[in-house]
Amino acid sequence: MRVASHLFVFPAVFSAAAGVLAQPAVPEAEALAPPTPPRLAAIHAAAQREGWAPQGALLRSAAIRAYEREKYPAAEAWLNAHRWAVLLGTSTADFVPRWMEAVQAARVAHEGMPPRYELSARPLAAALPPDLQAWLIGNAGFSAEFFSLLAPVDYVPRVFGILAELHRRDPLKFRTYASLALAIAVVYDVPPPPIWPHAQVTPTALPRKLPEPAEAFAWWVKQDQSGHTLHKLARLGAGELKFVVDSAAPLAELDWAQAAWPHPLGQLPAAYTLIRYRKDRIAADLPLWPGRSYKLAEILAAGGICSDQAYFATEIGKARGVPTLLIYGAGNDGRHAWFGYLDANRKWQLDAGRYAEQRFVTGYARDPQTWREFSDHELQFLSERFRELPSFKQSQTHAQFAVEYLSLGNAPAAGVAARKAVNYERRNQPAWETLLAAARTEGRDAKTIENLMREAALAFQRYPDLEAQYVNRVAESLRARGETSAADAEVRRIANKGKVTGRADLSVQQARDSVRRAMATQPLAEQIRAYNSAVDTYGHGAGIGFFDEVVAGFVEHLVQLNQKAEATRAIERARHALKVEPNSQLAAEFERLAQVVKSPK
Repeated sequence: MRVASHLFVFPAVFSAAAGVLAQPAVPEAEALAPPTPPRLAAIHAAAQREGWAPQGALLRSAAIRAYEREKYPAAEAWLNAHRWAVLLGTSTADFVPRWMEAVQAARVAHEGMPPRYELSARPLAAALPPDLQAWLIGNAGFSAEFFSLLAPVDYVPRVFGILAELHRRDPLKFRTYASLALAIAVVYDVPPPPIWPHAQVTPTALPRKLPEPAEAFAWWVKQDQSGHTLHKLARLGAGELKFVVDSAAPLAELDWAQAAWPHPLGQLPAAYTLIRYRKDRIAADLPLWPGRSYKLAEILAAGGICSDQAYFATEIGKARGVPTLLIYGAGNDGRHAWFGYLDANRKWQLDAGRYAEQRFVTGYARDPQTWREFSDHELQFLSERFRELPSFKQSQTHAQFAVEYLSLGNAPAAGVAARKAVNYERRNQPAWETLLAAARTEGRDAKTIENLMREAALAFQRYPDLEAQYVNRVAESLRARGETSAADAEVRRIANKGKVTGRADLSVQQARDSVRRAMATQPLAEQIRAYNSAVDTYGHGAGIGFFDEVVAGFVEHLVQLNQKAEATRAIERARHALKVEPNSQLAAEFERLAQVVKSPK
């Protein structure tokens, strides 16, 4: 089953025309203040009789009236109540196809996910008992956290099922640790991918299985209440706690980790170097963990390479209630893994175990909520914590209504709201995307759209990968209009800026994209010319990242075309430009690629 839109939008589908009588409109004076407990109780009671979907129009009308009269706290509260009504009233038959399409669009589908999902007319509310439904819609703080965190790829039927289970087992602890429950729900809703937390260990040694949600919730609550955690978990938000509960080690190993690391939070970076570095594995080219088990105690006893050090340190942190991230990237001569953690001031420290001399210009981590890889600008966003500022909360209110107006087909109002959002907080990237979508829906011309994208690029000039993303989109639009020279100039400008600022990875991206365009659209001679130009222009001193993104792909492409002589020339040209150091990871990668070319297959 397919639907026309990739957007995660739950339309209001029930009305008087559909055979369900609408509730009387909320009086004007009442709409300009947050919904009262009696009003929410009446909505809840009506939902138990008629279903949740019919309540949505009433709540949205109140939200829009409050927003248009600039009563923003009230508008947000009514909007969140509307979101609950529409979400709870959505059937699995409506939800699942949209969810599947979102998963495919985000490219986070993996072989560990179930192959089939239930489609039925049963509403999502059926997974939640009525008393929990009432608590959810009546708790403004949890509602705001839930809808700010919810992602298009969250499998809501399972999210609701986990919340219901945790609430049923202990309603008091659920209310006290509601953010922890939410973090578990959005992380445990689908199984983790087979490459998590890193790919250098076999499934036999590390099964990559999350614990049962109720066991995980009880374990971390117990650790917090017994004083074993280095952060008070009840004070952290779900957006932070999801980096605690995503432990790949079984809970029993986390018990071991607590005893093995009884140190204060400031010493957590030392957990990385606690693992003896195994130079013999690097010399023997054995990146895969050689042991039968990947237990933390065995890593400590045997020693390991950077991926093992980073894994050990992140699991130690999670055992002590510290949000941690395993980060990986490419330097001049090789790949590396390090870690980040939330310090005592609730600021992310993202360089534990990072080797400055290797110039690892870009770090990547994996979001355990979506299992999507995210890059350095998102890591930087985490460390800056601007999403906790009042200005961002104001920006979010306008951004949310921009999306709502767009879903109603009111593109001009959506554009106005989105503009307000980016004026309050220039780093609100989803608001920029809504602004662009509104402009397209209004039928604005390509030059207007390009100018908006240039404005977005300027807003993100402190975040080079985001800036490059918008510049590249401008270039794509220019090419579509036949302005090839102008497009090339945009690309060169951002690539040259990357060189000046030390962001060689941006030059690598431009080189990769130019070669891929040639591969997709040009004859072989032009493809080779584009590759040679990319190597000569961007390859000098670029390191293993250039090899991964440009060299390996093009050489393998030539091998598939049975152009082995050209493939060999491509390797040698790149080897000369990249100035490969003997006995480095990069040297080994070049040798492996040369063997692929020589292979008779």
